Amino acid sequence: MLSESTRMSSAAEARFRIQAPPPTARTVAVVPLDAVSERLTTGLSEHAWNGVTFVPASAAARFATDPGPADLVMMVVAAGTDASAAVAIGETCSQRRIPTATCVIRDAATSEDDLSTTLGRIRPWSLMVVVVSDRGYLEDILRSFR
Repeated sequence: MLSESTRMSSAAEARFRIQAPPPTARTVAVVPLDAVSERLTTGLSEHAWNGVTFVPASAAARFATDPGPADLVMMVVAAGTDASAAVAIGETCSQRRIPTATCVIRDAATSEDDLSTTLGRIRPWSLMVVVVSDRGYLEDILRSFR
């Protein structure tokens, strides 16, 4: 008599198994909201990415009206800088049911007030907010979406 494990490993049963992993490909749009985060994302855009599009900060206003086929929008902003573009991007994404996330880059010199102001501006428009002090962490976050 065959054990259950042996029987389930047989060629006859193998035809019922899923032959390929489920598709997990996402289209992620990374949008810097200020000059500091644009320098960071420009450096990241030079690497090979699968399904990640980097939008220049100069195109953020245009992106806010037409985010394209993005499955997720990742905004990037340095704490204490102007994050006003988050409102337009957030409203458009909310209307189109595109999830948003924001990575706030906090340097050692950033005050609590500057961080609080930035968080107050982006929080209503972000389903997930991550505050990081290590700029390399943004790359790790993006890799986790693939």
